[in-house]
Amino acid sequence: MALPARRSVVLLLILVVGPLAAQSMPPMADFSVEGPHPRLLLPARRLRLLGRERERQSMRWLQLQALVETGEQLPEPGFAYALAYVASGQARYARRAVEWALSFGEDLRQLALVYDWCHDQLAPEEAARLADGLRQGLERARSLPAGVAQVRDRVLAAVALADVDPEAASAELRFAVDEWWAGRIIPALRRGEEAIGRQETYPLLEILHVVREQFKIDLRESLKSWFAALPIYHLLTYYPAPYSAPGGDFHIPVFDGGGEPDLRQAALSRAAELSLVAFDPNALETQFVQGWCMQDRFMMRDPFGAPYEFFWANPYHPGLSYHNAPLALHRPESGLLVARSSWDEDAIWFYHGGGIIQTFLEGRIRRLTPADLNHPLVVGRLVVRSLPADGRFEVATSEETTTWYVVGLEALERYEIEVDDEEVFELKTDAGGILKLEFPANRRAGVLIRPAGGRLG
Repeated sequence: MALPARRSVVLLLILVVGPLAAQSMPPMADFSVEGPHPRLLLPARRLRLLGRERERQSMRWLQLQALVETGEQLPEPGFAYALAYVASGQARYARRAVEWALSFGEDLRQLALVYDWCHDQLAPEEAARLADGLRQGLERARSLPAGVAQVRDRVLAAVALADVDPEAASAELRFAVDEWWAGRIIPALRRGEEAIGRQETYPLLEILHVVREQFKIDLRESLKSWFAALPIYHLLTYYPAPYSAPGGDFHIPVFDGGGEPDLRQAALSRAAELSLVAFDPNALETQFVQGWCMQDRFMMRDPFGAPYEFFWANPYHPGLSYHNAPLALHRPESGLLVARSSWDEDAIWFYHGGGIIQTFLEGRIRRLTPADLNHPLVVGRLVVRSLPADGRFEVATSEETTTWYVVGLEALERYEIEVDDEEVFELKTDAGGILKLEFPANRRAGVLIRPAGGRLG
């Protein structure tokens, strides 16, 4: 729906200028939700794509159909049955979704999807019962910390219920956009805090889709650089070697390295990437992601992942080879550094962020401390090392410019750098205590690093 022009301008000012400006502005008008069901995550183009996949009997549709027809134990039955209904128009799928919601509907997100997607199949008394369930779920959700998944659930429930309780829906949406996003998340991310964890990308994407589809507001506008790096960040923070499971092969996102990987998080990570492509299909970074996601080997076939695979994947959209994507990402504001030597499955991989330092070599995760990096770790054209006790080390580069990252230093402190035959200069470490140095090709030199104005012990 199109917003009144004046309200659109005020909204954009709040998102661009930030929370301090937002606090000085008068209260916002209601976030009015209009239009018939379905309203959630189903713009016309996605409905057409789902219908096309069903008509062509694509592998993704056949997987979903087999799950809902054979009575397979579904981890998210409301989502799966309602999705089968909107793709096929078969009322029996809607009936199963509604029966599940009426009997077990405590998952607020799934309840909102069933109520919205299957609304034309609800008897009046069923619609009233599900609306009551949504209202009760919203009350419970308001008592929880406002994490990304909780806010996502509240947004979906508010949009689904908007014609029943428009004032409450407007209040929920105003909270999500003005107070939570503009007032909390944007400032935290700008400070370098991990306000959106990697595992929270998928619920964040559902919020972005719903807000843009309903109000023509792109919540990325105030964090363009963070969102521009998000697709490559997702690809780089997988371990190079895939993980084989009964449900298929998975790319495993970085975790603390203890125990077995969480395959549900791996599935939601892939769903997030498919959703990123759907949100911004023409950006260079998401075209790399599309090339990554269209490897048939990693199509989700398990009962949890298959519905997400069918819902978000667009096999007709061209992508670019991920082999041309960047091999390293450094976020100074948070102290994140992640790199791999190549896009091959036997690549050397390094991760530094959130208190975790890891490598992945020869199929194994190894947790490190800065002391373990006294000898340089070469990751493609990037070298990582810690600083020796005397502050001195040798640099030798090949025929290409090489970036060196010195880790384990004090965060946000200035250091003097002395390189043979060069003037002394100063650099400041990032939020993770990393110092970045560039050395030209074919350079051999001694390097001395010490705190600015002081000496190393």
